[in-house]
Amino acid sequence: MTAATAATTRSARLGLRATPEQEAVLRRAADVTHKSLTDFILDSACQAAEQTLLDQRLFMVSSGQYQALMDLLDRPEQDNQGLRDLFARPAPWNAR
Repeated sequence: MTAATAATTRSARLGLRATPEQEAVLRRAADVTHKSLTDFILDSACQAAEQTLLDQRLFMVSSGQYQALMDLLDRPEQDNQGLRDLFARPAPWNAR
């Protein structure tokens, strides 16, 4: 999405308060990256939010869901010819 498209499709309004020092740091960083203050803050916040979500290690599931997972993990392995063929091929980055 281009900056122009993002600017025209934004409809949610977020508000925040910052100290003058925080604002100065944010403005300097936005200037260095040639972004508007809004774009810099949104990009930075979204990157941090995505990383936070990706770093989650705890998943809450019901006891039934947990048991279903344990049952799958306890099943004997099954032959998978497709996977065997895939792993027999050289990796694309090694093939020349």
